[in-house]
Amino acid sequence: MYFVNAMKVSEKTALQAAEWYFRLQVPSVSQTDQFACQAWRDADPSHEYAWQRAVAVSQKLQALPKGLAYTTLRSNEQSGRRRAIKTLAVLMAVSGVSWEASQSEAARRYFTEYSTDIGEQQRITLDEGTEIHLNTASAINTKLTEDLRLIEVEAGEVLIQTGKLDPLNRPMLVSTRFGRLQPLGTRFLVKYMDQHATLAVIEGSVKITTKDHQQSVILANQEAIFDQHAIGKVLPISANLDSWVRGLLVVRDMRLADFASELARYRTGMIRCSPEVADLKISGAFQLHDTQALLSSLPTLLPVKVDYHTSYWVMLSAIKS
Repeated sequence: MYFVNAMKVSEKTALQAAEWYFRLQVPSVSQTDQFACQAWRDADPSHEYAWQRAVAVSQKLQALPKGLAYTTLRSNEQSGRRRAIKTLAVLMAVSGVSWEASQSEAARRYFTEYSTDIGEQQRITLDEGTEIHLNTASAINTKLTEDLRLIEVEAGEVLIQTGKLDPLNRPMLVSTRFGRLQPLGTRFLVKYMDQHATLAVIEGSVKITTKDHQQSVILANQEAIFDQHAIGKVLPISANLDSWVRGLLVVRDMRLADFASELARYRTGMIRCSPEVADLKISGAFQLHDTQALLSSLPTLLPVKVDYHTSYWVMLSAIKS
C-alpha cells in the first residue's frame, strides 16, 4: 500500500475528469453516461488518476463551510457549472489532497515496473530464468536481492514459471494484497477478483500464507480462492485456464453472461447481456486480439444480436421474431 501526493494532472485530463464528475452528480444521470464515464476512466490510467483526484478534492470541499464548496459543487446554472468545472480542475492540478492508489487498479498499474493496458499481454523473463506472463490490465513489480527473489502482483492476472537455475539458490516469494505465496519449482497462475484472489497451480506446489497467517499448500492441478483472512476450498483447476497466454479464450458450455464478463476484460468499455439470453451456453476457442470480430461472430453461433449503444457499451440481446 502506498500513497500518491500531488501528482501533476494535465489541464485537458483535469477538465475532462471534472466534467464527468459534475455530469454524474445530476439526479437524472442516464445509464449511458454512467457507462461512458466508466469507459473513459478505463481508457487510460491517467484518466482514472484524474477521476480519483476529482472525487478526493470534491470531498474535501464538501467539508468546508458554505462558500467555495457550495458555489463550486452545487451550482446548476450553465455559467456557474462551467466555472465550477474549471475551479475543480484547477484545484485538482495544484491541491495537496492525497488519495490511496491501492484502491484503484488502473492507478496501481500506472506506477508499477511492468504493466499491460486493457487488451494487452506481455512476457517478462527475469535474469535468473523465471518467466512471467501478464494478462490484460495487469501489473507487477520485481525485486531480486542477494537473499530473495520477490514478485509483487499489483493488479490483474499473471502466470509465473519459476526459474530453476538461480546460481544463488534464493527462495522465491510472490506477494499479493491478501498474503504471500511461496512456490516450489512450479508453474502457477494468480488472478485478482473483486475482494479475493485465485491461485491455480499447474505444476509443482505453492504455499499460501494469508495476512491473518492462515496457511495451505496447493498442489498441481488444484486451485483455491483466498483473501487476507481465509483460504477457500481446494478444487480441481479449470480446463484451459492459461489459454490467454496463447491469445485464446477457450470455453466449454459457459453461460453467455459469464462469457461476456470475461470478454469485457480484454476491451475498453462494457459488455452487458440481457436476461433472456444470459443463460445460453457457448463453447469454442476465440481469438482475443480482435474482440470486435469476436463480437461480430456471436450471432452466427447463438440466437443473439449485438447492439452498440456507444462505441464503449455493447449489449447482447435476443433476436426478436
